[in-house]
Amino acid sequence: MDTLIGAYADTPSQPQFKRLAVLGVGLLGGSFALAAKHAGLAQEVVGYSKSPSTINAAKAAGVIDHGADSALHAATGADLVLLAVPVSAIGPLLKQIRIGLSQHALVMDVGSTKSDVVAAAQECLGERSRQFVPCHPIAGGEHSGVHYARSALFDGRRVVITPMENNPDRFVEVATQIWEAVGAVVSIMEPKEHDAAFAAVSHLPHLVAFAYVYAMTRQPKGSGYLQLAGPGFRDFTRIAASDPTMWRDIFQANGSEVLQQLQLFKQAIAGFEAQMRQGNWTVLESLIRQASQSRKDWASPSPADDIA
Repeated sequence: MDTLIGAYADTPSQPQFKRLAVLGVGLLGGSFALAAKHAGLAQEVVGYSKSPSTINAAKAAGVIDHGADSALHAATGADLVLLAVPVSAIGPLLKQIRIGLSQHALVMDVGSTKSDVVAAAQECLGERSRQFVPCHPIAGGEHSGVHYARSALFDGRRVVITPMENNPDRFVEVATQIWEAVGAVVSIMEPKEHDAAFAAVSHLPHLVAFAYVYAMTRQPKGSGYLQLAGPGFRDFTRIAASDPTMWRDIFQANGSEVLQQLQLFKQAIAGFEAQMRQGNWTVLESLIRQASQSRKDWASPSPADDIA
């Protein structure tokens, strides 16, 4: 079994790192940095962002200890590296930091799709891909940016780890310990299984919310209707306020799975529509009742502001 260098503490349930590099100091990256500090996981936290103002804000808020002028400089000498960037940026970022990675450094991401991330790691890191453990924390909010970062973001949230075939067991174990140390509940899944599941429970709901708001607000009287919207509209459309670039990347990366779920959704909509057109109100009520009961039987492990 591979042994990680002395950057990790001897306590099996609480690894410690000399240097944590957070690449992408937004809501997730900033919250992870704060949570890692709070849990005593890292002696030093260095951050990198394309925006100097983001780094300045992160330092002022105590999210990071130091800022780096490049991803490579941030990752060089780090024994834990977190990539908290859109999934389309993970491959290019891995290429940038590869030459600076210690051979024992653990690298994780927070992307909402995993098959594409695994492929990017294999292509961009080569043999070093064994050090990359793909992760997806089911946490976030409609507001992004380091100003919204908080150390408790991952408390009670689920984090899905999708190990690659060449990951040493010890690396996966340490990644699990890290997320548990910041309050998360960890699940292990295959990358393809992850992408199929989240197309159903996350990616399609976002697509539907975006499309619904688009259709409603572009009606001739849409702006007037919007003035009458209440709690139901707010609850249903909350996720439509999510970051457009991030969700474009997710739909691009997981398009085949999302399209498959979309076909199932269109079939269900067509069924509901058919009952209305035919005046089959008893049948329609039965369909609604089945959906209502399924929703009541479901219990979410995450608070209402989770969006990922």
